[in-house]
Amino acid sequence: MNYMTGFGNEFATEAMPGALPEGRNSPQRGPYGLYAEQISGSAFTAPPPANRRSWLYRIRPSVLHARRFTPLDLPYWKTAPYHVPEAPLGQLRWGPTPIPNEKLTFIEGVRTMTCSGDAEARTGMAAGVFVVTTDMVDDYFYDADGELLLLPQKGALLIDTEFGRIDVSPGEICLLPRGVKFRIALRDGPARGYFCENYGAPLTLPYRGVIGANGLAAPRDFLTPVAAYEDVERRGRLTVKWGGRFFACDIGHSPLDVVAWHGNYAPYKYDLRKFAPMGALLFDHPDPSIFCVLTSPSAQPGVGDVDFVIFPERWQVAEDTFRPPWFHMNVMSEFMGLIFGAYDAKPEGFAPGGMSLHNAMLPHGPDAAAFAAATRAELRPSKLENTLAFMFETRLPQHPTDYALSLDTLQPDYADCWSGLPKLFTSKP
Repeated sequence: MNYMTGFGNEFATEAMPGALPEGRNSPQRGPYGLYAEQISGSAFTAPPPANRRSWLYRIRPSVLHARRFTPLDLPYWKTAPYHVPEAPLGQLRWGPTPIPNEKLTFIEGVRTMTCSGDAEARTGMAAGVFVVTTDMVDDYFYDADGELLLLPQKGALLIDTEFGRIDVSPGEICLLPRGVKFRIALRDGPARGYFCENYGAPLTLPYRGVIGANGLAAPRDFLTPVAAYEDVERRGRLTVKWGGRFFACDIGHSPLDVVAWHGNYAPYKYDLRKFAPMGALLFDHPDPSIFCVLTSPSAQPGVGDVDFVIFPERWQVAEDTFRPPWFHMNVMSEFMGLIFGAYDAKPEGFAPGGMSLHNAMLPHGPDAAAFAAATRAELRPSKLENTLAFMFETRLPQHPTDYALSLDTLQPDYADCWSGLPKLFTSKP
């Protein structure tokens, strides 16, 4: 598998020599008899760099793929607006989702845990898990409601897209833009992971401000696939998610038939281990936004509709400082997961594959054991190793689904992790 590097670049790639037209996006007759087709991820008049589009040169146009739809039921994949009136108020945490014995493709294995905003208003997100036990064979999908950010936690995925193949393993992420067709297979057995369905503006690199040009996620570490096409004439199915509903149509050929393409609207992968974390070098604790990998900007300057944040391996050197995440209440709402290792604020009870939800203005922070260890530790330089946690943070409240609230893995005693925090106040200086 080959990739091109750079975030948001104008790429040009062809699987056959001369398949990219020279000097014209839509020639009267395309090379090799290919059809020219544009996919736009932004309004035509959007200014650069917000303008996202690619030209595809394909064996058949998409109008021959997506037609004569019939409704399809995928009951565990939910879409905002979504609200369970009886949902409890409080901090929530779940253990890992078991991988079932039944055969589930990726689209059958999506389990939405929370929803926020409104997909039709193109604001907010949905978050959850996916479990996959079988390949999508002659089975294709695209999401018209939003872009999909996938984080494998157990097992690797082979993702064939219109733009080429992406191989993504635990510790890496893959982003599939709105409207891009794909098929997912397993590389080495059943897989489990997390997903974020972002309804709003495409995820992009955050504004670094005073950090400057270097640090956090480097554009050159994002990998986009080179063109690779299928000329397969065999009966299959294309499923579309549109308006929170699912529709399927029969097709007689593979829709992954793009022989060449150029543009800046394309899927990509990124290895989270290449993230360059920043931190305090003397004292105090920077905000978690210092760990932002990608952000979906909102209409409010400086406020992300969705932020994707990670907590990777890193050195801690701050003096006279409480080093784990502090106690706080936040106008943003936080959906967290753990890829591997332990999370320093919750060393017990928060397992790889598990999740937590700390909604807007609900207090949270380190558990009693983490607080005790951090306040008594000798503050030498130390390294957090073998850990990778993440957070989908949004400015909107996240509503848990009825599926999430019915799970056996929901921990009813989660809030008890703070019960052991003692009263330490003394009137003496």
